Amino acid sequence: MPFISTILGYHGFDPLEVVPEFTADVGIKKGEKVNYAIMRDGEAQILIACKASTGAPKTEHASQLFRYFSTTNARIAAPTNGVIWQFFTDLDAPVKMDAKPLLVLDLLDVDDTLIPEVQKPSRDSFDLESIISAAEELKYVGAFKREIAGQFRGSSDEWIKFFTQRVYEGSHAARVREQFTAVVGKASRQFLTESVNDRLKTALGAGAGIALPTAEPAAVSSEPVAQEDLNRDTKIETTLEELGGYQIVKAIACGETKPQRITHRDAKSYFAVLLDDNDRKPFARLHFNGRQRYLRLLDEQKSETRHPIDELDEIRQYADAIREAVVRHQ
Repeated sequence: MPFISTILGYHGFDPLEVVPEFTADVGIKKGEKVNYAIMRDGEAQILIACKASTGAPKTEHASQLFRYFSTTNARIAAPTNGVIWQFFTDLDAPVKMDAKPLLVLDLLDVDDTLIPEVQKPSRDSFDLESIISAAEELKYVGAFKREIAGQFRGSSDEWIKFFTQRVYEGSHAARVREQFTAVVGKASRQFLTESVNDRLKTALGAGAGIALPTAEPAAVSSEPVAQEDLNRDTKIETTLEELGGYQIVKAIACGETKPQRITHRDAKSYFAVLLDDNDRKPFARLHFNGRQRYLRLLDEQKSETRHPIDELDEIRQYADAIREAVVRHQ
């Protein structure tokens, strides 16, 4: 309901706009219900099926809407678990819901490029023709992005073979495939990191790239906070990598406080993220000056726990801990 009213802009308790438990008879089955139907001019335009947020959306969730799609005038179907929203239409065959979504929106990891597409079915700018005309490209671009992201997280045999054949001229025996599994994965991650650094360099007008060393992860440990380290030092050089890490931490922390409250200070040995530019409110530190990079977070006793990271994006793994640290310093 918050998504329907706040994001899509429909009046959630106006039965002329949003109908809960919408009846969609299917053949001899009467009284079949859809959790929500968004109406325009007395006709259902969007069908929504709601599932528990404790589990990821499944294929069968979409298949339930599949039955109802041909019995209404709706051209958009959206199964959701409240966190992930999948939007389907009927590109492949008229009045028959596609097997794959044209858009997948994860509210915990929003892809900014999808925001204009989510606005198209909203109350104030509902444009069905625009949605349908752009749907095919959107559907496949989204599918390709999800597939590429999956390969960067864990390369498939086909992905490894594709690149190995282009750089290695020897026999592709089992030993070679095993060797290049790790190499292709490492090259993929380094490529992403370098791409992020290039974008930061362009955005900040810097003249040189950043070398990102790698090292074996160290054991997690804790140590007291040294408040005096937060003093400003004009000889300190802030790196693009530190600023990139700061932006990720800030984006996560904004879920608990206003963005303008989040500031940073650089010290010789680390980069601190604070609330209200207050020395007494540092809730995270980035240690990026050594061979091994760390994210350090403060606990209730004002001691720090360090988390080794190899790439900036790994900071997102500690999003819950970052939010908790922000709350403690409010």
